[in-house]
Amino acid sequence: MSHGPTDERASVGFTVVNGGLTAGLTASVFLTADAVDIVRRGATDLVHAHPMEPLKDLIADFLSRGGTLWACPPCVKARGYGQDDLIDGVRIVGASAMHERIKAGAATLSF
Repeated sequence: MSHGPTDERASVGFTVVNGGLTAGLTASVFLTADAVDIVRRGATDLVHAHPMEPLKDLIADFLSRGGTLWACPPCVKARGYGQDDLIDGVRIVGASAMHERIKAGAATLSF
């Protein structure tokens, strides 16, 4: 995912990935560029792209159901963020974590 919290594609992406969890899939989200802002503490508190659920709730649902949420290290660093600036459950990891899943046969979607 590469779009920030106020872009409705962030809410769409989390709606779709939560649907995957509901369908029994294992899901991970790799955040790059502006999408890193989605997981900054407080960034989604007031974001709500109707008719979807509030973005904060979509993310909390994703994490509570076992979704993996990764943030791109250079993208985090470029914004001056550290681990403490991000919501609980986010791991700052490189793209190799995502590539390992793809090599093992994972399907991908981009938002």
